[in-house]
Amino acid sequence: MKNLSAMLMVCALLVGCATAPAPQLDATLFADAKFEPASEPIRAADVFAVSPEMKAYLAGGIVGRLHNHGRTEVLVDALYKKSELRLEYDSVMTRNAAQAFAARSGNCLSLVIMTAAFAKELGVPVRYQSVVTDELWGRNGGIDFVIDHVNITLGQRMGGAVWAGPFTDAVTIDFLPPQDLRGQRQHVIPEATVLAMYMNNRAAESLAQGRVDAAYWWAREALVQDPGFVRALNTLGVVYRRHGDLPEAERALRTAYAKQPSNPQIVFNLAQVLADQGQAAEAQTLRTRLAQLQPEAPFSYFDRGRIALSQGDVKGARDLFLREVERAPYNPEFHYWLAVTYAKLGDVPAARKQLEEAMEASSTRGDRELYAAKLERIRAHTTQ
Repeated sequence: MKNLSAMLMVCALLVGCATAPAPQLDATLFADAKFEPASEPIRAADVFAVSPEMKAYLAGGIVGRLHNHGRTEVLVDALYKKSELRLEYDSVMTRNAAQAFAARSGNCLSLVIMTAAFAKELGVPVRYQSVVTDELWGRNGGIDFVIDHVNITLGQRMGGAVWAGPFTDAVTIDFLPPQDLRGQRQHVIPEATVLAMYMNNRAAESLAQGRVDAAYWWAREALVQDPGFVRALNTLGVVYRRHGDLPEAERALRTAYAKQPSNPQIVFNLAQVLADQGQAAEAQTLRTRLAQLQPEAPFSYFDRGRIALSQGDVKGARDLFLREVERAPYNPEFHYWLAVTYAKLGDVPAARKQLEEAMEASSTRGDRELYAAKLERIRAHTTQ
């Protein structure tokens, strides 16, 4: 089991700035009648809801310590510092607070939500930050998607120039290694955006599973929670396209494009929808723009490497996989296929190293077990 070791750091003072008026929801973007009713409740109130089991954990493991220590210190200590929950990072689905606690696992957004739910139950102030990292991509069910990163700050900065101790400052909990956060910018986001991120993740996960109707309702609710969350507009456009509703897809994507004309994912999806409808000239204009914004598409070296491998060009495949690993070292699949090429070339130590990297980078329990089994077979083979 890969246990979490949350990164704790004293939060720097974030400079506030004037904010634009909140975007208004454009309900004309929705086409509810085209989709089957949601098969499960989709309620914002459920996301941060504290389950009876969570309340029992607070009562038994946290509340009794509050008379000797600050609330923030006790909460951080109970959730992460002593690893009492033995939390496991698992990106197989985005869980709400109660689900993450029950499973003792979740992706970074799930664990932020669970932490916030506990904090609010104890009356500890929370603040959410979106962290600007190098663009991270994933692939699931034939869909390429961008991975956002968010962290959480507990507590608040005390007044005055002198600090009374390590937990009088706000404490930020992050699930990325410190070296991945060094020099990264972050900005405060409202809880409405966190809710929209959760709903949008569920939409993407439903879409990857072929559950298009469910994906629609999740994407719709993401926009209800935060009408300015452009990524949900993009998701809604993709859902409409998968459902065969091309005019609706075009409208959603044009709305997204008007807000973020330099977003490669939106440009790509809008070009596809326009091409589907025979608007070839405008689609080509957007593809030309996409080539300028993104000269090498995500997964391009990987996809070409798979083709080269299938054609027997093992060295060519290795070189392409190396290029993909260089620009996206977080992706376990890239390391795995690089290991395959090294094994075919007879370089067993390099193959073993890449399988170790794949296992370390894996974000689901199933993947970690798969790569661990393959690694064990290589080790057994080399010790015979």
